[in-house]
Amino acid sequence: MQFVQPIRDPDMIFEIKRYLNEQNERNYMLFVTGINSGLRISDILPLRVKDAKSSYFSIVEIKTGKKKRIDMTPQLQREFKKYIEDKEDHEYLFKSREGINKPIGRSMAYKILRGAAEYVGLDDIGTHTLRKTFGYHLYKQTGDVALLQKILNHSDPAFTLRYIGIDQDAMNKAIKQFKI
Repeated sequence: MQFVQPIRDPDMIFEIKRYLNEQNERNYMLFVTGINSGLRISDILPLRVKDAKSSYFSIVEIKTGKKKRIDMTPQLQREFKKYIEDKEDHEYLFKSREGINKPIGRSMAYKILRGAAEYVGLDDIGTHTLRKTFGYHLYKQTGDVALLQKILNHSDPAFTLRYIGIDQDAMNKAIKQFKI
């Protein structure tokens, strides 16, 4: 399995959003949903228009089978309001061009993200990057590892910090400051 990193730089996030928005509204919304919800790609792809009409997502996580409610950020709510305007409740939010009302697959989501990453010169990116980016920035804004651990459904705070790359940040900083 590929080792993916969160996107730490807000300017890089802005550039990816700009690139995807120019390309395709669906791809932009996929990215924005991932970085603003912390949901796994396996829980994002099956979302339907009716799921975006509330102020929160109510899902059963595919990986864990646990029921989960995630409030949407006000920005994400505004984005969805615009995005779903002319769509029917039963439609998938991230509809494939193949078939009738089928969601894009995990591999297509990966291709979308890889294309955006290539455009901005990023390596180590995958579908899990969205979730890690959410976690990294939530932690940086709140400093609350226990809260993030609960949101991401992790059992250990040390794992959560490692997962979002905070350990990597600390190691990089230590190496940069090291001298003999």
